[in-house]
Amino acid sequence: MSSFEIIGGNRLHGEITPQGAKNEALQVICAVLLTSEKVIISNIPDIRDVNKLIELLGEMGVKIEKTSKEQYTFQADQVNLEYLKTDEFKIKAASLRGSVMIVGPLLARFGKAYIPQPGGDKIGRRRLDTHFIGFEKLGAKFNYDNFSKSYQIDASKLEGCYMLLDEASVTGTANIVMAAVMAKGKTTIFNAACEPYLLQLCNMLNRMGAKIEGVGSNLLTIEGVREMHSCVHTLLPDMIEVGSFIGLAAMTHSQITIKNVNYQFLGVIPEVFRRLGISILNENDDIIVQQQDHYEIEHFMDGSIMTVSDAPWPGFTPDLISIALVVATQAKGSVLIHQKMFESRLFFVDKLIDMGAQIILCDPHRATVIGLDHQYPLRGIEMISPDIRAGVALLIAALSAQGKSIIHNIEQIDRGYQQIDERLRLLGADIKRV
Repeated sequence: MSSFEIIGGNRLHGEITPQGAKNEALQVICAVLLTSEKVIISNIPDIRDVNKLIELLGEMGVKIEKTSKEQYTFQADQVNLEYLKTDEFKIKAASLRGSVMIVGPLLARFGKAYIPQPGGDKIGRRRLDTHFIGFEKLGAKFNYDNFSKSYQIDASKLEGCYMLLDEASVTGTANIVMAAVMAKGKTTIFNAACEPYLLQLCNMLNRMGAKIEGVGSNLLTIEGVREMHSCVHTLLPDMIEVGSFIGLAAMTHSQITIKNVNYQFLGVIPEVFRRLGISILNENDDIIVQQQDHYEIEHFMDGSIMTVSDAPWPGFTPDLISIALVVATQAKGSVLIHQKMFESRLFFVDKLIDMGAQIILCDPHRATVIGLDHQYPLRGIEMISPDIRAGVALLIAALSAQGKSIIHNIEQIDRGYQQIDERLRLLGADIKRV
């Protein structure tokens, strides 16, 4: 198990470019299974979860070529469905939650699929009902094998229908859309997730020959087609990295330029950090986080304490709640952090409390943060990263803290952030992998 050793308290400076969006990558890479023709995808991040998915597709028979540092070609003209029945596949797919998104394309093109219960972050209940109910409405039939903990799915007759999703699940919407693009007739999906990842996926599918209307909204209409074709696609910059770097600059009193952020797709993210008191400028599609010795949390208009909460898009993404919380620990003022969507994502605050932060964990969903206004720096400690986003929040805290911190289980951070230690050293961070 690798660890980060960090000497905190240093100001950082310079420019950093966000990687390609992890959550988008997991969707569009699965979409290559919809066609036997070659698909080119650029700006793919070099991170553990994405690399594991690419490796999994290769084991399934997809021809994969890395044509440059961040570009791959995929050709799924010889997919081996028998591999999906093997123990090797079950072990690999179960270790990666994103593997569930191969099901939609496999059902659309081959009429059947096999999938074990997938893994991923332990951040609360993350049910797959939305995926499976959507497939069933399209005509798929499920058989669960309790011994192998896996599903066998038959979809020899997918037909379009109307469905109202019980939750605006991002991966659920993506999976159902990929299944529906080749179903017979028209499919209407209401309460669809409308994150930029879904907009990107739908635009890619349309370039491949799909007929999807309402792209970018919560009402999608899909007219099934017989076959899909080749295309070229480029991933968006990762909005979660952008938000993480904003928080990093504020916590370390640093001026950092975040390059090529595709600002129009960041939604409310910059505004939420501005409400926490951080000075952010947008210039030529770059974000400049200005150096501040102090930043003050706003109040609501009636004078009551500010609340930062997550919500489905266009609300504040839950993946940045951990970052907002750690930023608030050194702000002037107090804020209520309300994590609505996952009940275990705030449990990392005990490490921040050990570092000297003043946080009251009200319940699994809410924490009140009393900002220290940089008057009492956090102190370095030894800790373990519980998941991707909490891991980066702890990394940011360690970079701002006085003294040495050690973060174990950094494989969790590597799942979502490519070469984060090397990139932070270029900004002046004292961090090494041990």
